[in-house]
Amino acid sequence: MTESPTTGLAARATTLSRLHAAPEILQVVNVWDVISARTIADIPGTTALATASHSIAASLGYEDGENIPLEEMIAAVGRIAAATTLPVSADLESGYGNPGDTVRRAIGVGIVGANIEDRMRPLADAVAQMEAAVKAGQAEGIDFVLNARTDAFVKAGDRDPADVLAEAVERGKAFLAVGATNVFVPGLLDEHAVTALVEAFGPQRLSVINVPGSLAPARLQELGVARISYGPWTQRVALTALADSARELLAGGALPEGTLPLN
Repeated sequence: MTESPTTGLAARATTLSRLHAAPEILQVVNVWDVISARTIADIPGTTALATASHSIAASLGYEDGENIPLEEMIAAVGRIAAATTLPVSADLESGYGNPGDTVRRAIGVGIVGANIEDRMRPLADAVAQMEAAVKAGQAEGIDFVLNARTDAFVKAGDRDPADVLAEAVERGKAFLAVGATNVFVPGLLDEHAVTALVEAFGPQRLSVINVPGSLAPARLQELGVARISYGPWTQRVALTALADSARELLAGGALPEGTLPLN
C-alpha cells in the first residue's frame, strides 16, 4: 500500500524525535537550498537535515532577522523538505509574530521540527511563543520537534557569566515545561557551561551550535548533548571555497581535483 503524505510526515517526525533522544549525538549540517540539501543528504551518516535561516535569507538577498517575508521562507524550506526523504527541521527565527501559525504552515510543506528564538523577550512572552509552537505540532497530529532557542549567551554582552548561565537555565526549564523537545543555547560554550546546562535540563535535552573553537562532537556526546548544528557557518565554508576557486581560476589555474559532479 502506498504511504500517504500524512503518514510519511508523521513517520519523519517520529524519526527526528528519536534521533534527538538517542545517546548518540545528532549532527545536522545546515543547508539553505535544494542543491545543498541534496548534497548533504547523499553523504553517508546524514540522518536529518536542518535549514539555516540566515543562509536562506542571504541566498535570496535579505538580511537576517525576519527580513525575508514569511511566504518566501516557507517556500524555501518546503522545497528543501520535498527534495529529500530525510526529516527536516527548519529555522523559523522568532516565529514571525505568530509561532503557532508559522509552525502550522511549515508542517504543511513537510517540515517536522523547528527552531524558535526567544530573542530575550520577557520570560512569560517567550514561554507563550514556545507553547504555541508545541500546540501547533500537536494539532497537526505529529511528534513535532521544537528546538526552543534562548539567546541568553548570544545577547550576554558584558554581564556576569554566572548570571547569563542562570538565565539560560531558567528559560530552558520553562520551555521544556511547556513541551519543547530540546533547548537550543547558541554561543561559544565552554565545558563548564555545557555541563551545567545538561545537568539542569537532563541528558539529550541540550542543543548547541558548533563554531570555530567549540568543543569537539565526541566530547559533547560524552557530556550528554543531544544535537549539534552549524548555522550559517556551512554556507560560509561553501562561499570560502568558491572565493578560493575563483582566485585560482582568475590567476590562470584550474578547477580543483575531486570537484563534485552536478547533482
